Amino acid sequence: MPETIHVWLIEDHKTYGARLARALNRLEGISCSRRLTACEDAFAALSAEAAPQVLLLDVGLPGMSGIDGIARLRQLAPETAIVILTVFEEDDKIFRAICAGAAGYLLKTSSTEDIAAAIRSAAAGGSPINPTIARRVLEMFSKANTAAPNDYGLTPREMDILKLLVDGSTIKDAAAQLGIGYYTADEYIRSVYVKLQVRSRGSAIAKAVKEGLV
Repeated sequence: MPETIHVWLIEDHKTYGARLARALNRLEGISCSRRLTACEDAFAALSAEAAPQVLLLDVGLPGMSGIDGIARLRQLAPETAIVILTVFEEDDKIFRAICAGAAGYLLKTSSTEDIAAAIRSAAAGGSPINPTIARRVLEMFSKANTAAPNDYGLTPREMDILKLLVDGSTIKDAAAQLGIGYYTADEYIRSVYVKLQVRSRGSAIAKAVKEGLV
C-alpha cells in the first residue's frame, strides 16, 4: 500500500474548510488529520506533535496572515511543504508567498482533484502552482529585474539542477534526467541553495526567475 500523505489545513472559513477536509479524507493515500483556523493555532500544534508532510494555508486569516506566518511555520516544520490555498490573485501576495518559502500557490476555485494532485506533488518535492498563477509569476519576475544576472558561482551541473527545479521536476526526476543518483542530486540542490542564499525550493525558483538565471 502507498504511504499515506498527512495533511493539515489552516482555513478559517468553516464551511469550505470542513467540506475540503471531508473530500480529501475520502481519497486514497491522503489524510487531512488537522483543520485549524489560525496560524497561531498551528504554531501551538506543531510545538506539541509531529508535523504533516503538507500544509494547506489560507492567506486571509484572523490574527497573523498566512503569508506572514510562513517563516514561523517553516522554522517549526522545516520538512513540511506549505501550499497556499486562497482566493487572492494579487501579484504582491503571490510574490511574497513564494519568496517566503511556499512550495505552491493554488486558488480555492481549484477542484478537489487538482488540490489532491498538488498535495501529492508537494509531498514528492514538487512546486504545484495554478497554471494561470504560474504564467503571472513568470511575467512578474521577468519584469522585476532586467539587469545582467549574477551567476552566483553556480557550476554547469548546478545550473542544470536549477533549470529542472524551475521546470517543476522533483529531486527524483532531476536525478533521472541527469543520470545521477538521488542523493547526488540532493547534494547539488543543497549547494544551489547555499550559493543563492535561500532556504527552500520556492525561494530558489523565485530568485532564479527574477534574476534571469535560467
